[in-house]
Amino acid sequence: MSTTTEQAQLFREAMASFPSGVTIVTTTDADGRWWGFTATSFCSVSLDPPLVLVCLARTAECHPVFAASDRWIVHVIHPDHADLAVRFATRGADKFTDAGFRPDPRGLPVLPRACVTLDCTTHATYPGGDHTILLGRVQHTRLGETEPAIYFRRSFRTVSA
Repeated sequence: MSTTTEQAQLFREAMASFPSGVTIVTTTDADGRWWGFTATSFCSVSLDPPLVLVCLARTAECHPVFAASDRWIVHVIHPDHADLAVRFATRGADKFTDAGFRPDPRGLPVLPRACVTLDCTTHATYPGGDHTILLGRVQHTRLGETEPAIYFRRSFRTVSA
């Protein structure tokens, strides 16, 4: 019989064995300061209305900002942004300096070379264990020209034909 610790490790390995896209999610706080995090827990929820979800650790420094935010942007990144994804996943890192983000008309940080950019308004938030599930209504979609990065077994990969 496995222990709880062994089962937790097996679950972690199982989730690392599920390939996923990589996103960087950004917003601003009430003072206009930029915030962001990397998320591989992202998916579409509904086409009508267009809804997506992303999961954010409750312990993340940016959690209070996203929990209070009514607008945020999901960027599906390409493999050239792998270092940026690691930076946005690192607690205390200087996330935006020389990262290539530009303010949109509302001041939210946008990564112009992302594969996909989804401008979202908060539709709902839900508790999800040690994470918060952010459900966003997509207000605007932009498609880029590049293929997305894939995260599988703790490393970045590319889509191959």
